[in-house]
Amino acid sequence: MQVARHESAEEYSAWLLPAVAEVLRAAGLGMAEVDGYAVAAGPGSFTGVRVGLTTVKAWGEVYGKRIAAVSRLEALAVQSNGEEPHVAAFADARRGQVFGAVYRCAETGLERLGEEMVIPPGRFVEMAAELTSGGSVSWVSTDAECVLQDAAWSARESRGEKVERVSSVLAPAIGRIGMTQLAAGRHTDALALDANYVRRSDAEIFWKGGAAHGR
Repeated sequence: MQVARHESAEEYSAWLLPAVAEVLRAAGLGMAEVDGYAVAAGPGSFTGVRVGLTTVKAWGEVYGKRIAAVSRLEALAVQSNGEEPHVAAFADARRGQVFGAVYRCAETGLERLGEEMVIPPGRFVEMAAELTSGGSVSWVSTDAECVLQDAAWSARESRGEKVERVSSVLAPAIGRIGMTQLAAGRHTDALALDANYVRRSDAEIFWKGGAAHGR
């Protein structure tokens, strides 16, 4: 599998298209030969999610291909090497919060329990316990320290649970999940594709806050 890593100081929006072109050249493919697209729909950086979705929307419109919208948290969760019946995936959301989701391991793959959330780390640990009815959990993240530093984690640690640090390069996992979704007929198109930011952007928060003060 060809993978390009954004490891330079170059803006993601400027880096993305040349990187995709290089990956396609290395694979001996043209864009018209691609049958469908898999894209991270969030949660994550507003700018990164928006750039990725806008690019894929344009390709979907031009080439008329199907699109699989993949959760970034699911792309973390599928990397788990744990053998527990549940997986809790989380990532740093800044402002003292994490993006998180809890999954049940089923024969057909991961099934999410509840909604994706943006939440203080300790509360996420507690929510995972509630959603799994106290069952054993495999924890995965690129930002393990967010939870390990919280007092609520000690109860999970005493059960022998650990946080598995997984790769921050999510393209391979997103691609595999996307292929599964497309094969199962679970896809969208350029018009319907949308982001899952989980929380409002700073611009919206500040704008609404300013509007409230102006009334």
